[in-house]
Amino acid sequence: MEISYEVLAALLVAALAAGFVDAVVGGGGLIQLPALLLGLPAASPVQILATNKLASICGTTVAAATYARRVRPDPRTFLPLMLAAFGGSAMGAGVAAMIPKAAFEPIVLVVLVLVGAYVVAKPTLGSTTALRFAGHHHTLGALAIGLVVGFYDGAMGPGTGSFLVMGLVGVLGYNFLEASAKARLANWATNLAAILVFASHDAVLWGIGFAMGATNMVGGYLGARVAIGRGAGFVRIFFIVVVSGFVVRIGGGLLGWWG
Repeated sequence: MEISYEVLAALLVAALAAGFVDAVVGGGGLIQLPALLLGLPAASPVQILATNKLASICGTTVAAATYARRVRPDPRTFLPLMLAAFGGSAMGAGVAAMIPKAAFEPIVLVVLVLVGAYVVAKPTLGSTTALRFAGHHHTLGALAIGLVVGFYDGAMGPGTGSFLVMGLVGVLGYNFLEASAKARLANWATNLAAILVFASHDAVLWGIGFAMGATNMVGGYLGARVAIGRGAGFVRIFFIVVVSGFVVRIGGGLLGWWG
């Protein structure tokens, strides 16, 4: 698919910003996916989703590796989380073409409002790690979060990283920094599963996806370094700001503010 240099430049900038946001707190798809929809009006919805996944996995690869080296997340949590997220995403990608976007946005908006309000109402939430479960109960919690959020990511995607972070903080009791590290690993698994399914249906626009992936990688690296350097408090504030922005964007779209 041929596009102008101006459109390509805009897509690369969007991918850079998405990679940064994704690495810190997740939800970069809410920047990157609309950019693809606007920049590639001739592409099918499945091609947009597939190309978004290809660009995203480049950034999550770098961010996940950076977090793994510096935060050293517990494999007893992130391995079952990744496994369930991979399976859930593959199932979601399998039904992506059958689910209209309109069915998702109102649900995503409600969840984001509830999540944002909950974090604001509990200032100490996610400031320190205080695990709520142990042993197999902890593992089951990680599996459930990975499966549910992974399915959503494969089917639609935007906000996945934020939902993973909130699940790890609100359900399992991790601080925001540790949750972000594990969320990046799980998000990498969901992206890989979706790409494999989409590629089998020849839905990926490889050239555009890899070009966007290059700048997404830069954003992912910068975002991970900033989050690690600033700590859980910064990630919490960034989370609130990003979720608020997503609420305005999605809510405004549903109300027709953005045309």
